[in-house]
Amino acid sequence: MPCIAHRPVTPARPPPRDAPTIPGVEHAIGSGRFRDLTVEAFVERLASSEPVPGGGSASAIAGSLGAALVAMVAGLSEGRERYAAHTATHAEAATLGRRLADRFLALADEDAAAYVVFAATLKLPRGTDDEKAARTEALRSAARVAAEVPLACVEACLELVSATEALAGRSNRNASSDLSVASYLAEAAARGAAANVLVNLPSVGDGSYAAQVTDRIAALLGRIESLAGATREVVRAGIERDPLPAGGLLRA
Repeated sequence: MPCIAHRPVTPARPPPRDAPTIPGVEHAIGSGRFRDLTVEAFVERLASSEPVPGGGSASAIAGSLGAALVAMVAGLSEGRERYAAHTATHAEAATLGRRLADRFLALADEDAAAYVVFAATLKLPRGTDDEKAARTEALRSAARVAAEVPLACVEACLELVSATEALAGRSNRNASSDLSVASYLAEAAARGAAANVLVNLPSVGDGSYAAQVTDRIAALLGRIESLAGATREVVRAGIERDPLPAGGLLRA
């Protein structure tokens, strides 16, 4: 969706764009990608009665918008004498923002593909005991993938708010409100994706896995909320912060 991210995406060592990052959806993605639609076309698809794209893809798109804003704020800060002490942070944030924008767009496609796989599995025959057993196993596998895709989205949202918090007070003050917006988008994307993780866990048929993922989601959302809130507090206060060490953003 080129018109969503307002500069070309050049991620560091990404998977090929046509290749899914979550195993199990390879055959369902097809040739059409949401990133290739206009904003209007995507919204029309989302508003239609078709099951995909749905909330999972919408959450990932929200994340891509937040990541694009991070890249924008970094770009508006680079090369300005007032913020020269934060040059390394700006460069890291610009790279991270573009990488995450690409990652979220890929996850939007993968979320839709995971649903397609799960829906197709529901239609498997169940006339015999062997067919029922095969169908149950296929459903559990498909449900796990359908949970892992939005889980990856939540994890990417943590990277996103780490970047917004690192840039707050260390970037162009004229674009500080954009960091707040990016943090809100990251929170919305994370909570939307988390809801899709949790709704799929019962179908996985593995109580231990479900408990582990539920705990992971709770921890991620807590950290995301904290970093997003810290971002907005710094923006509201209008304070200037000390430089991070080189690579500090990557360790955030």
